[in-house]
Amino acid sequence: MQIDLMKSRKVPFFNYPHVYKQYEEDFLRIFKDVVGRGAYILQQEGRDFEENIAKFIGAKYGLGVGNCTDGLYFALRAAGIGKGDEVIFSSHTFVATASAIHHSGATPIPVECGEDHLIDPKAIEAAITPRTRAIMPTQLNGHVCDMDAIMEIVNKHGLLLIEDAAQSLGAKYKGKAAGTFGAASAFSFYPAKVVGCFGDGGAVVTNDDKMQEEIALLRDHGRAKIGEVVKWGMNSRLDNLHAAILDFKLTHYPADIERRRAIATQYQNGLGDIAEIKLPRAPDADVNRFEIYQNYEVEVDATIREKLRITLGEKGIGTILQWGGKAVHEYKGLGLKYNLPFTEQLMKRSFLLPLHTALTDEDVAYIIENIRSFFGS
Repeated sequence: MQIDLMKSRKVPFFNYPHVYKQYEEDFLRIFKDVVGRGAYILQQEGRDFEENIAKFIGAKYGLGVGNCTDGLYFALRAAGIGKGDEVIFSSHTFVATASAIHHSGATPIPVECGEDHLIDPKAIEAAITPRTRAIMPTQLNGHVCDMDAIMEIVNKHGLLLIEDAAQSLGAKYKGKAAGTFGAASAFSFYPAKVVGCFGDGGAVVTNDDKMQEEIALLRDHGRAKIGEVVKWGMNSRLDNLHAAILDFKLTHYPADIERRRAIATQYQNGLGDIAEIKLPRAPDADVNRFEIYQNYEVEVDATIREKLRITLGEKGIGTILQWGGKAVHEYKGLGLKYNLPFTEQLMKRSFLLPLHTALTDEDVAYIIENIRSFFGS
């Protein structure tokens, strides 16, 4: 598809108004129904969504929480992780992964990612100490880690596995959904996520009866079903209106996944022959993985990255540096003094191209043609 490069168009990195406008009439109907009944917190719509998201990924329980960070924290707490424990995670992730570990009382241990931008199993093995209690892999950008290698380490050392699956709802490894490999996992429903609401929101999923009971207490002030406060808890409940909206969006989500995969295929077909740019794995390139492309993280030489981003910006194409261009251990204020050279170099080379369901084929073709023009292809 040829696009006239002289005819400028606006292609934002993410189209936030589209989150609402895509299903405006349905959202208004849901709003009137839920709010009209005064059904605000922990009502039927919330229970329906919890049941449906668990069913969607093949888990036993789903619990709506205020955000994914809280969900990860609750999972750690429910698993008994706390002071004196170490939890290994990939530094190539959003700070929330490490924050949940820190606030649980445990020590976050950042390690390298691999060529696929996901946690490197060899780095996990090298970081294990007598204090290591858990591994928290991030299923990043809609991809799933090498779970065979990670589960081998978990079983070998008797560790817990808690997944940060914030960006990978529906992604699979060997037919098994991200978020179902360990004791528990958490998903994010921030507006820019693959299934987003109109603010913060999250869910924890687990197959463990005791984990479910404990997280249900932790998210609701430590209150048992009878209303008695039985332990210290927090206030982090997914509100009923957002639960109803998310439950509706979940019914459309398979089509959204296919659209994301189609865009990734279009990028692969249009940019895959350019030696100067490294693309994510193409859809179906690995028969063991089903990837949903929350983000499209590419790599170019560090010396030209900003020039390329500026050039695309001048053409109205939005790009971003993931997490402001820093891995977790690079934030000096966190006091994580680690040397992770591969991850540090990756952060200098990588950036995100637009990938969301508001993009048209013409938008993607426009991005491709401008990148090809930059490289003289």
